[in-house]
Amino acid sequence: MGGGKFILSRKEFHDVADFFEAKKKYYAAIDTRPTGIEQISIHQAHGRVLAEKIIAKIDVPPFARSTKDGFAVVASDTFFADEENPKNILFSGEKIAAGDLPEKEISGGICSEIATGAMVPRGANAIVMIEYAETDGNMVIVYRPATPGENIMHAGSDMMQGETLFHEGQILNARETAVIAAQGFTRVPVFKKPVVGIISTGNEILEPGESLSPGKIYDINSRIISDFCIENAAEPKFLGIVKDDFEKIKEKVLEALLFDMVIISGGTSAGTGDLCYRVLEELGKIIVHGVAIKPGKPVVLGVAKKKPFIILPGFPTSAAVTFDLFVRPLIRMKAGLSPDTEYKIIDSTIATRINSDKGKHELVLVNLVKNEATDICSAYPITKSSGSITTFSFADGFLEIPANIETVSKDSRVAINLFSKNIRIADISFIGSHCVMLEPAVIMLRKSGFTTKIMHVGSTLGLEACRRGEADITGIHLLDEKTEEYNLPFLHKDDKLTLFRGYIREQGIVYRKNTTIEKPDLGHFIHIKKLRLINRNKGSGTRILFDILLEAIAKENDFPIEDLKNNISGYDIEANTHTAVSAAVALGKADWGIAIRTAADNYDLAFVSLRDEHYDFCIPNIKLGKPSVKKFLEILKSNEFHENLLKSDGIKIPEDIGDRIWPKSF
Repeated sequence: MGGGKFILSRKEFHDVADFFEAKKKYYAAIDTRPTGIEQISIHQAHGRVLAEKIIAKIDVPPFARSTKDGFAVVASDTFFADEENPKNILFSGEKIAAGDLPEKEISGGICSEIATGAMVPRGANAIVMIEYAETDGNMVIVYRPATPGENIMHAGSDMMQGETLFHEGQILNARETAVIAAQGFTRVPVFKKPVVGIISTGNEILEPGESLSPGKIYDINSRIISDFCIENAAEPKFLGIVKDDFEKIKEKVLEALLFDMVIISGGTSAGTGDLCYRVLEELGKIIVHGVAIKPGKPVVLGVAKKKPFIILPGFPTSAAVTFDLFVRPLIRMKAGLSPDTEYKIIDSTIATRINSDKGKHELVLVNLVKNEATDICSAYPITKSSGSITTFSFADGFLEIPANIETVSKDSRVAINLFSKNIRIADISFIGSHCVMLEPAVIMLRKSGFTTKIMHVGSTLGLEACRRGEADITGIHLLDEKTEEYNLPFLHKDDKLTLFRGYIREQGIVYRKNTTIEKPDLGHFIHIKKLRLINRNKGSGTRILFDILLEAIAKENDFPIEDLKNNISGYDIEANTHTAVSAAVALGKADWGIAIRTAADNYDLAFVSLRDEHYDFCIPNIKLGKPSVKKFLEILKSNEFHENLLKSDGIKIPEDIGDRIWPKSF
């Protein structure tokens, strides 16, 4: 982010710092100790960080108590009792309820009735459960022996006076606060939450809710940073968006310096409009400007008025990653926590080869899926740029690649750092071709208690993921040029896969209804230069269909296929989903594309049908027993799902939907 007046000289990054040296140097220059201690009510203690150890001041329970309804006895009086030879014990006449102080002492041959939780009377050393005894006048008949101590919780057996219950630095959750309450504490010593002043900068930034004009974007960095602060026991204070004006930024920074830490997003790069580091130079000191990491190279680490001052890059993914590397550990230390988070998945494999930039500590964002064949996770690198919002929002975590490593081979064992302890590997992963009609099935799965993850990689890559056991469900619509058959020709005899019949979709050309088209067919669209195409990604079923149709046109006109493709304006501009194609056309970013009728209808676009296609579901055999997969197959055959499908034009339901269509005999 940046922009604004071009009034300053350009800041170049010739000598960026090594990642580990930068971190060491910065933490040595600032105070990383907790911000202080405060006593708070136990009613406010949940989620806070304990500042001092908690020592038990009383025994819990404070008295011996019964864990069952029954009779308090001397155990030896019950020895050898059974159904045929019960033992008779004199009933004292006392019935002890929870909260009562027993009045009668128990001795050999005498017992008292007692309720669960009640104080065990003096002299008793066992409780006979009421199921194994009955009263007969002034006698209690016992049909089963009790051992000494049976059904009695002794004083201090849970917590003993003087015992250390919790240590400094422990996060107080419901379990901890319950124990503290059991000790009678009303106030708890906790570390003060570090308060973080957060500022967003940039002429192009708007608050969510404002009208979005051309060239403007909504501020999401403040939301990312604020919620990261909350997750790490800090209190965020968002001070608003500041335009690219030196004095206004300085004024807002002075306000933020009233807190424990300052974080600015934007204004770190080498552009002449970036003013934030200049403000830091005037008010404090820059410790590090530029680190050999990717993404996030231009991060600025400084100090002002003895307080940490960090300027994060403006791109959302860069901001998130640099926060995780430099700010999260610092905030945790200031909050009284360990700098290292407790959530990390160690046992993962990388799904594809990664080539890393030499000399840079690179962080590659990944999606995680459970590989049933290996019982570990597979990590899929996300290849979108650091400027992409979904790069961060769809990522489960990231892989760190040290500066001295240039290549991470496919299937290498790697450690994945999760972005949050709340991230859970999905119960069912859909990796394959995009289809908007999957949404009803996903909603039904979620209502059944299953978490889902959807990755749109196209039919070809989805089928590969299915073969590797990484996908639970792969939606495919691959057309074989020779046989004119969908999907089955792409499965091999040795595949350990099962293919289930899905539904039929109508593929066609989408374009805006106000576009003047003399002859709305494919040949017309591809020969008009002024009409810009938005293509589908390579490997997708739609792209394969489009290229097959282009081959036919080229052959019919005796024209080289590559020349034909080169003549199509926008052929190399790709979108990953039918929705993205339709949105691009509707917004005027492109004039036409290939998508399913359902997506065209959702954006009120004109549609020219090309052909019907089978959208089927491939499942690794090893996944067929998963409860989430079984549920999906039930949904596929359900009336509720069929009713949802038929709400859209361009969808047909075959009679064998949900049936197995592969393996079959050759």
